[in-house]
Amino acid sequence: MTSPDDSPAAVRLEVRAAALRVGSGDPGAAPHLQVLLVPTADDEVWALPGGPITGDAELADTALTGLRDRAGVTEVAHIEQLEVFSAPHRVPGPRTVASTYLALVRPQTRAHRARWHDVNAAPPLVADHAAIVAAARHRLAGKLSYTNIAFALAPDEFPMSELSEIYGAALGYPVDTTNLLRILSRRAVITATGGVRRTRGGGRPPALYRFTESSLRVTDEFATLRPPM
Repeated sequence: MTSPDDSPAAVRLEVRAAALRVGSGDPGAAPHLQVLLVPTADDEVWALPGGPITGDAELADTALTGLRDRAGVTEVAHIEQLEVFSAPHRVPGPRTVASTYLALVRPQTRAHRARWHDVNAAPPLVADHAAIVAAARHRLAGKLSYTNIAFALAPDEFPMSELSEIYGAALGYPVDTTNLLRILSRRAVITATGGVRRTRGGGRPPALYRFTESSLRVTDEFATLRPPM
């Protein structure tokens, strides 16, 4: 017979959300992929929003609650479960298993209690949060090739040059605008709005497009974009 002191310690459960967007820190600068981070008690280390699983809330709802309460983000265009991180010593103290999520938000989304960081120049992260960010980037890059997931990163209307910059920032390499238009048009992913974007300079104003749907769907099982990073 075992005593209470011999029983295994309870495993703690938490949810972490890797929220990504394509944005720019400076007006006129090229956009890049950004991740949302919250400060920890140690000012030199940052973390992904999230926290312990409590009550009977769904995991996705817990991820959204963490983004809202810890980071001040209330508008999430797309969220999906990513991976479970369960290494025995991933965090100090009692064993803690993390169910992680990829969350995508549009460029104009602001965070009130967190900060957007370039994924390629992020500060040091706690525990295995850097690995979670890497998994989120890989998932996004893969799905850009065979789904319409970019709807969650783009504004409501956009010229194709802007959309190709969004794809390039998320994929990690330049994307040709003409080729992207051909691929997405053939897959019925985007639709011309009939409008144009007025510019201050001369020249023909660019045509505006929009995504035909605002929910995820597979557009081509055989990816025609370069394989993910």
